Amino acid sequence: MRIHFIAIGGAAMHNLALALYSKGYNVTGSDDEISEPSKSRLDRVGLLPSEMGWYPEKITADIDAIILGMHARIDNPELVRAKELGLKIFSYPEYLYEQSKDKRRVVIGGSHGKTSITAMILHVLSACEMKFDYMVGSQLEGFDTMVRLSHDAPVIILEGDEYLSSPIDRRPKFHLYHADIALLSGIAWDHINVFPTFDNYVEQFRIFVRQLPADGTLVYCENDNEVVGASIEANVGVNKIGYTVPAHEIRDGITYLQTDAGEISLMVFGKHNLMNLEGARNVCNQLGVTNEQFYQAISTFKGAARRLELVSRSNERIVYKDFAHSPSKLKATIAAVKEQFTKRGLIACMELHTFSSLNATFLDEYANSMDMADEAIVYFNAHTIEHKKLPPITVEQVRKSFAREDIIVIDTTEALKSHLDSIPKNGDVMLMMSSGTFDGLDLKLI
Repeated sequence: MRIHFIAIGGAAMHNLALALYSKGYNVTGSDDEISEPSKSRLDRVGLLPSEMGWYPEKITADIDAIILGMHARIDNPELVRAKELGLKIFSYPEYLYEQSKDKRRVVIGGSHGKTSITAMILHVLSACEMKFDYMVGSQLEGFDTMVRLSHDAPVIILEGDEYLSSPIDRRPKFHLYHADIALLSGIAWDHINVFPTFDNYVEQFRIFVRQLPADGTLVYCENDNEVVGASIEANVGVNKIGYTVPAHEIRDGITYLQTDAGEISLMVFGKHNLMNLEGARNVCNQLGVTNEQFYQAISTFKGAARRLELVSRSNERIVYKDFAHSPSKLKATIAAVKEQFTKRGLIACMELHTFSSLNATFLDEYANSMDMADEAIVYFNAHTIEHKKLPPITVEQVRKSFAREDIIVIDTTEALKSHLDSIPKNGDVMLMMSSGTFDGLDLKLI
């Protein structure tokens, strides 16, 4: 099979390219810009394009499939040429389905927790030495790539993102996987550039549930009213399994699960992570993993990258970084750290970085989302807003939106670094939350 990637350098796209290369496919690709780590990883196996840019003359009739990335525009010269030749054009999720349509498909959906739950399932299945394929949205310890595709694995675990599939396919990615087993972790409005109303956003999850076959399984979070409402949409016959926070105890900064198999110490913490763990356990049960096997394996799970990831720890300060950026994620992550470290002060700093978070019409959704922190800091950069072609926002707008009088709002990198450096180190916990990088701030220097 000869496969060509238009916009091969994306995080998801280059991992799929590597997976297909490992499977023995003839893979080529193009892009106008490729950053690290994609660049080095593609170069290592000879898949890095020799020149940056789009070359329609390289799109020939002998190509079996074109995979189109979100980074490409509708008028991309290579895409135009592929259409002229009548080639098969797939979005990233469409081609994952093409590769897995004869497998049992497990799709993990929800506004939050997708990566963590998927990572937990992969960790357990790997510990149980089961054969499986996967796609996950973060680089995980013990896994070379974010995508694995094989000829013989009977099951594939897919992180189900609700964002658009490609520039020419406006359907959410997780609709295209056609789940046999689906998990729904939570619903909280996001991606307002695509889903302009809350109901429009929620409808995507209802569709996801309605797609389950009559002999399918839906694992869903009972603590989320919107999820419970969506679960009602499932077809008659679908096996529905609800989950909630499992019995647990926190002692000396360590969380212990209280189970029929005895007390299990964990390396992760927070009620949201405990709910994620319960969701993962129920999915694993459906795949033949016993509770005893699950608990033994999950006790060594350290978490996915940038999901309450420990940056540094000393007597002076503990620093965590997290991907949290939406209001619901901020609340859950701050609450988790506060509950885990009851005797330490908590400094919470978040970056407004996504299209939704930098949109003035969405900002009010953040009201009271950082109230549990002892000190709350919000950072945004005018250049990011300009790059996303959004109207400017002000420090005062942000302060008002978070509905916390003492919140500190900072709009330059220099001022952020200066403020963080000025905070006395007195054994506190600092939580840095962003889907970006705080404009390259070295968190280890805090």
